[in-house]
Amino acid sequence: MPETGPRTPDPRGHDEPRVTSSPIPGAEHPTTRLPAAPRPEHAPDTRPVPAESVHAEPVHSAPPQPAQPERAEGAPLAGPSHAGPSSARARKAKARQGRNPMLLWLKEIATVVVIAVVLSFLIKTFLFRAFYIPSESMMNTLDVNDRIFVNLLVPEPIALERGDVVVFRDTKGWLVPSAVKPAGPLTGVQDALTFVGLLPDNSEQHLVKRVIGLPGDHVVCCDGSGRLTVNGAPLNEKYVNSAEVPQVRDFDVVVPAGKVWVMGDNRNHSADSRAHMESNGGFIDVADIEGKAAVIAWPLNRITSLDNYPDVFRGVPAPVKK
Repeated sequence: MPETGPRTPDPRGHDEPRVTSSPIPGAEHPTTRLPAAPRPEHAPDTRPVPAESVHAEPVHSAPPQPAQPERAEGAPLAGPSHAGPSSARARKAKARQGRNPMLLWLKEIATVVVIAVVLSFLIKTFLFRAFYIPSESMMNTLDVNDRIFVNLLVPEPIALERGDVVVFRDTKGWLVPSAVKPAGPLTGVQDALTFVGLLPDNSEQHLVKRVIGLPGDHVVCCDGSGRLTVNGAPLNEKYVNSAEVPQVRDFDVVVPAGKVWVMGDNRNHSADSRAHMESNGGFIDVADIEGKAAVIAWPLNRITSLDNYPDVFRGVPAPVKK
C-alpha cells in the first residue's frame, strides 16, 4: 500500500526510510519477461559491459612521495659515493692542494725508479743478464766492447746445444789474475747497478766461448782438410774468423759427463780448451755456465741476435756410449 499520511518521527530522533511494496520503476517481473531473440552465430555481442569488467586488475594510485627536506648549505650532496665532496677522489684532490708540486714530482720519479730496479733485479736473477766483452777471442761474432744479454735459462731448464755461445765463470784459472782497481767515488754505485742488472758485468772473471763438444762427444783436430770432427763428422765452421787461416793444434778428446769442450771463433787469438788441456783436460764444468749469449745489445749499430749455426752440427751423430 502507498504511504498516504505524514511520517511519524522516529522516537530515537532519526528519520529512517520505510520500505514500500511498490515495484522499482523500470523493473520487470520475472514472470512477464519475454525470451530473448536468438543471436546469430557470428553476430557481434552488443550487450553493455558491466562496469566492474572494464579493468582486469585494480588500479592502485602511487603513494604520495615524502617531501624532500631542503639541503643545508655545505651539506654533502645525495648520490653515489664518487659524486660528493666526501668521495675518495675528492679527498685525494683536496689532500694534493696543500702539497708542494716538486715533492709530488719527486715522489713519482722515485716510484718509477724503484719499480725499474725491482723489475731489473728479477730479470737479471731469473731471465737475462748483461755482460761486457773485453777481448777479441770471439771476433767476428763478438767484438771488443760489445754488450751482450745472456739467457739464464740455459743450461737449465733449457738444454745446451752444440754451437751455443756461452758465458761461464773462470773457476779453472784460465784468466790471469787482474790487478785490483782502486775504489773511486762511484765504485759503490757501479757495483750496486751491476748487482741489480742495470750495468753489464765487467768484473773480468767470466769468459765467453762457443760450445763444440757436449758430454760424450769425441772431438778431434783435424782431418786431412784441416777441419774439426765431432763423432766422426767433419764440421764446416762458418762462424770462424775468416780474416786468418786457423792454425792447426792437434787434439783428440772425449768430453766427460757434466763437462763441455769450448773454442773461440777467432781461433788464432783464443786461449780456449786447447790451451788448457794440462788443467782438467781443457774442459769446463756445465755448472759454471752462466747462460747462453742471446743478443748483442750495444752498440746500436751491432744489435743482433746470436746464432748457434744448427746446420753446421746437423750431420753430427749421437756419441757412442761406452
